[in-house]
Amino acid sequence: MARELIDLLWRDHPDAPRGGTRGPRAKVTTTQAVDSAVAMADREGLEAVTVRRLAADLGISAMALYTHVGSRDDLLVLMVDAVHAGRTRAAYTSDDWRDRVRQVAEAEMALCTEHWWLLDVADQRAAFGPGTIAKYDHELHAFDETGIDDVERDAALTFVTDFVRASARARRPDPHAADMAELWTTASERLAGYLGDGFPLAQRVGAAAGEAMNAAYSPEHAWDFGLNRVLDALESLIRT
Repeated sequence: MARELIDLLWRDHPDAPRGGTRGPRAKVTTTQAVDSAVAMADREGLEAVTVRRLAADLGISAMALYTHVGSRDDLLVLMVDAVHAGRTRAAYTSDDWRDRVRQVAEAEMALCTEHWWLLDVADQRAAFGPGTIAKYDHELHAFDETGIDDVERDAALTFVTDFVRASARARRPDPHAADMAELWTTASERLAGYLGDGFPLAQRVGAAAGEAMNAAYSPEHAWDFGLNRVLDALESLIRT
């Protein structure tokens, strides 16, 4: 019988329930199964991760794998927590809360770009995992000495991470990105001919932004601009 998800998440804790000792020893552990699933998702995307496919790669039956992970939804939660647990969390070295929050944002962006599939998992049960809790605790300390209360601290962190995840989605590998960069330099004049005098504001702003970024859209420019505005918004809260 599969264990409850909370017990699977905390399987390495001394108080976690242990399976029975009778019967042959399992060929793989839950941790090995989760690590294999993470590697598969990193290589091929989340769609590739199925219980049947993972079991075949591990050399066990799907039924045997279900005793380790419960269900595919539970497996995804275990994968998220494993990634969070395995991430090195650098100590804060700045006395400026803006620097600390920027560090949180940049670490979250690095995590998302290393594991793109994280953006496709929205299961809030990951919050029960030890890796996720440790990550959350570390990030909350970025707001130390700011004077905001606990509810505001949680909301401020959510505000930052929501922005990061939205920005990460815009950075996902785009098979047309190279074509778009070339098209921007070759088609702008023809596009202006089609537009004529129409949409003057869009033409003026688009031309200025395109010249500055040499593209119709720059994730890096959007990131710098957006993160600074997020920090500005939080500063108004902290000053109050």
